[in-house]
Amino acid sequence: MKFTELGLNDALLKAIKRSGFEEATPIQEKTIPLALAGKDVIGQAQTGTGKTAAFGLPILQKINNKEHFIQALVIEPTRELAIQTQEELYRLGRDEKAKVQVVYGGADISRQIRALKQTPAILVGTPGRILDHLKRKTVKLDKIKTVVLDEADEMLDMGFIQDIESILDFAQNREHTLLFSATMPKPILRIGEKFMKEPEIVQIKSKELTADLIDQYFVRAKEAEKFDIMCRLIDVQAPDLAVVFGRTKRRVDELTRGLVARGYNAAGIHGDLSQAKRMSVLKRFKNGKLDILVATDVAARGLDISGVTHVYNYDIPQDPDSYVHRIGRTGRAGKNGISVTFVTPNEIGYMRTIENLTKKKMSPLRPPTNDQALQGQLAIAHKQIEDLLKADLTKYTEEASELLDNYSAVDLVAAFLKNLSKDADEIKVKITPEKPLPYKGNDRRRGHRNNFKHGGDRNERRHRKSNVRRGKHDFVIKNKKDHK
Repeated sequence: MKFTELGLNDALLKAIKRSGFEEATPIQEKTIPLALAGKDVIGQAQTGTGKTAAFGLPILQKINNKEHFIQALVIEPTRELAIQTQEELYRLGRDEKAKVQVVYGGADISRQIRALKQTPAILVGTPGRILDHLKRKTVKLDKIKTVVLDEADEMLDMGFIQDIESILDFAQNREHTLLFSATMPKPILRIGEKFMKEPEIVQIKSKELTADLIDQYFVRAKEAEKFDIMCRLIDVQAPDLAVVFGRTKRRVDELTRGLVARGYNAAGIHGDLSQAKRMSVLKRFKNGKLDILVATDVAARGLDISGVTHVYNYDIPQDPDSYVHRIGRTGRAGKNGISVTFVTPNEIGYMRTIENLTKKKMSPLRPPTNDQALQGQLAIAHKQIEDLLKADLTKYTEEASELLDNYSAVDLVAAFLKNLSKDADEIKVKITPEKPLPYKGNDRRRGHRNNFKHGGDRNERRHRKSNVRRGKHDFVIKNKKDHK
């Protein structure tokens, strides 16, 4: 459906056209008419499906610039997502001259207080800092019209539910509430029951939620094998932009150091880094100055980065909801993506539970050999050489002639290729083993079912071997352009 069919005004349609969008995504198509009609909405959709426009466009259409108070509040789980949401609302509302202010922890609160005195029409922020302002009375929500809870399950995981309930108590006069979440655990549904008025449910079908555009694979490997296998996969798959997920801060640091040592353009983010450092790394990644981002789940929450072609789950997540969020970093805007999850033998039960949630089986992937990895590196080196040959090389020809007098052309090119490629055998990297996840099997006698942290941690019987044999997938060397 085109945006022109959704009841939006000309100023917003102009902003949408300027952004390059013509057709609404499923969550936008279903949410915008309901929100314009003032209905409460519970929307199930991942990051990257266009949620910001789904709630932002109706908010912007209803803003009255003659009224000098906060008319809409958007609550986000992380600073990064709050900033991104503020920026997008500002872009979409530029023609409407809508004032949009963002507040989040870790920033100078006195500066935020001064900005809030300019009475923004829309306030975007993280739960803790919003509540702080409410208690200081630097934010008032007594005339609020719309409240949006974005990435609600992320806020649940991060322990913000009580803060959210407190904020909603401050905003009792609101006209309607919009809630968005990738998954719908019971605490999120309870918020809907307690704080929303006959909400309309907008649910993206399971096949859309788990992104049919994402090819999901798993590699069964021992802990000590994972790093070398991942490097060979990166060489063969040649991702444009990749995100590698590690379970702990130490893991992220070690993976980052190991990738850099082997010549990959990588950087890591986790909770111990300063906000300035995290923002710097994310900016480099967004601008294409980094090829690989290594992150923990917490640090990566709320990331909205386009162009990610591959996600590598170096450590399988402890709960299936996190898996949905992780792979949602790729397969966006109609482009294909690939996710690869490393599974140790005792983690097969976790993988099966993830498959049950996503309604999609992961396909087994045979690790590439060293020779296949080298061929992948040489394919990239070949492309780099072709690009170099397009430049003006006249000032190097004299030295080149002298080298050709002493060495054969084949030896010189071979040396150049060796310099451009990476020999994993020459650089040994050791990653400290992490404590394995608790064994998840299944106990037939007790009738227990496989559960993760949100649903209980029970004894389960051993996982039964599948009667279905699935084929292995071999690799094809592709240039980067094949993944775009």
